[in-house]
Amino acid sequence: MKKSLHTKTIYRSNLISDIRIAKEAGYDAVEMVGTKIMNFLEAGYTSADAKALLDKYDMKMVSIVDIAHVERTDAESVKRMCYEAEVFSKFAKDVGCKHIQLVPLCAHEGKAWNEVKRLTASSVNQVLDIGKENDIVFQLEPVAWSPIHSLSQSLDFIAYTGRDNLAMVIDFWHLWYGNETKPCEVAALDKNMICNIHFCDGNRNAPGTVCDEEVLRAVYAGEGSIDMQEWIDAVRATGYDGYWSYELVSRKHWEADTKLVANTTSAVLDKYLSR
Repeated sequence: MKKSLHTKTIYRSNLISDIRIAKEAGYDAVEMVGTKIMNFLEAGYTSADAKALLDKYDMKMVSIVDIAHVERTDAESVKRMCYEAEVFSKFAKDVGCKHIQLVPLCAHEGKAWNEVKRLTASSVNQVLDIGKENDIVFQLEPVAWSPIHSLSQSLDFIAYTGRDNLAMVIDFWHLWYGNETKPCEVAALDKNMICNIHFCDGNRNAPGTVCDEEVLRAVYAGEGSIDMQEWIDAVRATGYDGYWSYELVSRKHWEADTKLVANTTSAVLDKYLSR
């Protein structure tokens, strides 16, 4: 069992505290929120400082999450995402991190699928090429309400890029909420296409109401509507032997006792993965 804490789970904490708290909670690694890395660097710390901290606690950083809005094609957005790719790729290489997450969102909503792929790839390929120089494999996260929201769309898009350093993160809630991906499709994946697992539960909003992710996902695993065991079994069927990252996207829990939240998520992950 390889356990990682997605540090959006303890969003109000900082990079230095995140690593210590995750270790004390029984995690082996962290997926580090990108804004926390930027804040860390802008405060005068270096990637060497982060590496020393990881070594001190015998921890790994398995992914940086994330570079968002990578579907956008305007010059300012492309400049921003390429800058983030350069900073995060160098940081990742220095600390021994293999993956950076990419999140395409809704700029091309309503367009034909081939057009969504073409426009998104025109920006994403620039990011992939930057990461390639530092041996980074990017993990694509399909977002439930975006044009790229299913596993089949994600795999089609990955093939369309023509690059070999783009694979998947399997996020239980996003794939479940998107309502177009079945666990059996995950089970059929080549395990080498999976970078990380985002282990999370959640609910759906009532018809006609707004989808507020930070409310719908404000539950620990087992308290929501997802059949967690079905998704766990699907991942295991692939032979995947990498990290399982607990992700809790919840305004309520961000304002709770950070150590209690980390300890609780770690215990819940142990309960499910020991079955």
